[in-house]
Amino acid sequence: MADIDLTFQPLSPDRVEAMGQVLKGSWGSSCWCIHPRLTDKQMRALPGDGPGSRKRRTEMEKLAAQNPAPGMLAYAGDQPVGWVAIAPRGELCRVDASRATPRVDDVDVWVIPCITIARDWRGQGIGAELIKAAATYAFNQGADAVEAYPRAGNLRTGDDNAYFGVQPLFRRAGFEVIRGPLPNTPKNWTPRVAMRLSRCG
Repeated sequence: MADIDLTFQPLSPDRVEAMGQVLKGSWGSSCWCIHPRLTDKQMRALPGDGPGSRKRRTEMEKLAAQNPAPGMLAYAGDQPVGWVAIAPRGELCRVDASRATPRVDDVDVWVIPCITIARDWRGQGIGAELIKAAATYAFNQGADAVEAYPRAGNLRTGDDNAYFGVQPLFRRAGFEVIRGPLPNTPKNWTPRVAMRLSRCG
């Protein structure tokens, strides 16, 4: 990793604007990382006026006021440079219900459904460090293991097409593959693996 002095902070209401700075210009700028948590029906039922992106930001602000936090921010000095979502799997309704990411076993895992590094800060090793920080946060909250379901294989892809991560990124953060790509999936599905980091390492 480049010589960057990183700090990591759980998302709080006063840091939601910093989260928006990281997401600016990416897939997440209108999602506000609510998509993994809610079904389409739940998304449509979000209260409030205005566009959906405003409702999703308001929902994230509510989540940020709770404990545990819905994710972590990475800072280089005062500059927010990365965001990662993390939560108990049961809180991520879309992830838990998806045929693309079925449960591996009955371990009560936390899940990292998505990660974003600010565009000007990519390629400097921030992602792996942010994932490690998020996993440590989950373990401190009592998680036995943390899972992710990144794109399978080692081929590079555009960062905005890999918001759920890529296999080498999570490998650098210490995760191991515990299930390969699912068989007999539709051809238009992105092959994904299940990777896990346990509390005991």
